[in-house]
Amino acid sequence: MEALPARARAYVAGVTLLALLSLLPLPGLPSPGLPPGARIPWTPVVLLAALYAGCERVARSRLVPAPYPGGIFHPVLLAGAFLLPPQAAALVALPGALLLPVEQRPRRVRRLWRAGRLVLGVWAASRAHLAAGGRDAVADCDVPGALVAAGAAVLAFCLVLTLLDGGVPATAAGPLPRGARTAAAAGWAGRFLRSLAPLTVHGLAGLMMALLWRSTYGPVAALLVLLPMGVSWWAFAQAHRERAAHQATIRALVQAVDIKDGYTRGHSERVGRASTMIARELGLDDERVEVLRFAGILHDVGKLGVPTRLLTKDGPLTPEERRVIELHPEYGHEMVRGISFLGEARAAVLHHHERLDGSGYPYGLAGGQIPESARVVAVADAFDAMTSTRSYSRARPVPAALEELRRCAGTHFDPRMVSALVRAVGRTGWHPAVTADEARATPVPGPAARNLTDRPGARR
Repeated sequence: MEALPARARAYVAGVTLLALLSLLPLPGLPSPGLPPGARIPWTPVVLLAALYAGCERVARSRLVPAPYPGGIFHPVLLAGAFLLPPQAAALVALPGALLLPVEQRPRRVRRLWRAGRLVLGVWAASRAHLAAGGRDAVADCDVPGALVAAGAAVLAFCLVLTLLDGGVPATAAGPLPRGARTAAAAGWAGRFLRSLAPLTVHGLAGLMMALLWRSTYGPVAALLVLLPMGVSWWAFAQAHRERAAHQATIRALVQAVDIKDGYTRGHSERVGRASTMIARELGLDDERVEVLRFAGILHDVGKLGVPTRLLTKDGPLTPEERRVIELHPEYGHEMVRGISFLGEARAAVLHHHERLDGSGYPYGLAGGQIPESARVVAVADAFDAMTSTRSYSRARPVPAALEELRRCAGTHFDPRMVSALVRAVGRTGWHPAVTADEARATPVPGPAARNLTDRPGARR
């Protein structure tokens, strides 16, 4: 966003202007949600604005050892939408959005963007809530009626935020061809559906705050809703620390392999990326996608148990040397078998050199006997090996590598995994990389290939 295009800056300016207009009463027209002659109830506006800004400030401070994903305290904003007229509800978001620090440049544009999108989102939520009769339902503690109105407000809030967020990349990219417009619309719909569930939970929490606020217990009781939000944020921080520890463990193992076998430096990360592409194309859930990424990254960790002289040997391997190298899946499995968070990735480490026809190693498994994770990694491993330029081999262009995978589908590789990779590469592309010592590598006119058949002398 450092070099934000002029179109995108104009878009942000337009959103900011609309947000300012939503805060101002239109001359000659009554303010929605306020009786004629009534004034904005400033006490709840100030209290909710201070509460939102304070919670956001704590969440972004160094007191919380985790990156803040944003949106944790949307219930406070939605409570304002349920309690206040639209102009007043929109004011609740303004101080926190404008005063909180912005880490990335351009800071002023980012701050205005953050304020504008939240102000418009809360304003739209309050208008939808008002139109659905939610103000009277909250005042009368009519829970069924309040739930219906809160649902309308959440839908409006989610829709406005999704449309505004999608507008930034669309505006920056300029006019799109027909196919790209269809893909962009599908992306907007996907973002809307993904954000609807968490915002629905936030809406229920905000409604609880509003009902308690209007009850005989007053605003102090409404603050009790912050307790489960604080607990959820603490749980997020704990999960982040655990995930950071997992990533550090994997990074240390991969770095050790890269140091030992410099010829394939970076190979593990790319196999992890290709495994992720296959997993997403197969429609696997996010948790399994992450596990398969780990499997791809760690598939060669067993090389730590193979003598370095064999990994760096220039000539063909003898049968005995080949048998030693073929032990690396078992070495790898022994290394990771006690790391519980890896799940099915451990099976991929052990079996990623098995072949569908039973001619692979270490156990000669065939067909469905080979774990699905191992079949994914086997295709990702072979594809990156073929499209990487190394000092001892030249590789094939990406289309040729994909054609070779198709040729070997059904014998070496699972056809379903091959088809998934072909579709993913066709949609997102693939950028081959030099993984050998660049100082010694000879430049080649295009992407190169390496042997897929695992014959003596070929490194895997």
